[in-house]
Amino acid sequence: MKQPVEGHDSWYRNSSGSFDNSNKSEYEKYMSAYKARQQEQEQKEALQKDVSQLKSEMSDIKSLLLTLVQNQEKTS
Repeated sequence: MKQPVEGHDSWYRNSSGSFDNSNKSEYEKYMSAYKARQQEQEQKEALQKDVSQLKSEMSDIKSLLLTLVQNQEKTS
């Protein structure tokens, strides 16, 4: 037995307590927005990983440059 959800015309609560949406286009719109949010989150995480890797590589380069300068000063 499905009970209508107050304030939502096409939403119903089923016997297990979960919600059902009887409006297919509304559901597809929701899923599209959900997938877009997921994709945006994945892109943010990938960018954060890239920035972290770049920071680490820059630190390595800086360390190598300092070592080169120190070795140059010793031989001069």
